[in-house]
Amino acid sequence: MLVAAAVCPCPPLLVPEVAAGAAPEMDAARAACTDALGVLAASRPDLLVVVGAAGPGEAGRYPQGAAGSFHGFGVDVGVRLGAAADAVPGPELPVPLAVGAWLLERTGWADAPVEGLAVEETLAPEQCVRTGRETGARAGRVALLVMGDGSACRTLKAPGYLDERAAPFDAAVARALGSADVAALAALGTEPAHGLKASGRAPWQVLAGAAEDADLTGALLYDDAPYGVGYMVATWS
Repeated sequence: MLVAAAVCPCPPLLVPEVAAGAAPEMDAARAACTDALGVLAASRPDLLVVVGAAGPGEAGRYPQGAAGSFHGFGVDVGVRLGAAADAVPGPELPVPLAVGAWLLERTGWADAPVEGLAVEETLAPEQCVRTGRETGARAGRVALLVMGDGSACRTLKAPGYLDERAAPFDAAVARALGSADVAALAALGTEPAHGLKASGRAPWQVLAGAAEDADLTGALLYDDAPYGVGYMVATWS
């Protein structure tokens, strides 16, 4: 059963080595993520599942110890999922799960075993919800770390350029995350999420499925778009 969740953005820029000289611009987001992970630790889970969107060929479950890196962003920074002593052979973590693993390492997570779940960014909402139900039933006390960004179209310099739908879309998501509104998240359509390049849609709907009968309360800790991309941090507990 789901007992807590933390929702965090997943830009590699959260990692200071990747952000380089722009690192201070993400300090508030990093601090909010740290607070959110504290809520997960306080929930005393039996299992923590890190959920993020997957690219082609990346979908699936990743065991504790699975390795990832930010070499593709020009920095020699590697991560492992959870507190395993040795890296586990297998596919490298998708970027959203690698960012989640970095957050866990940064906060010294050692409160429960960890596994990763990468879901296809285009996965249909009903399938995301079904996956969430299955994930919430994996242990007696399950916590989720849900990695995903809002729209990437909030400004002219945003990765997806300016789209007038972006701000209202992000505002609706922020309200749903802040109030633990399962129905509102489950109702998000693949459009306009795909058109707005919102990588969080599928992971958020996995959360919605896991939380259907959990009766959790939400809190929005951070909501901003420093690079024209909607970044939100929330907790459900």
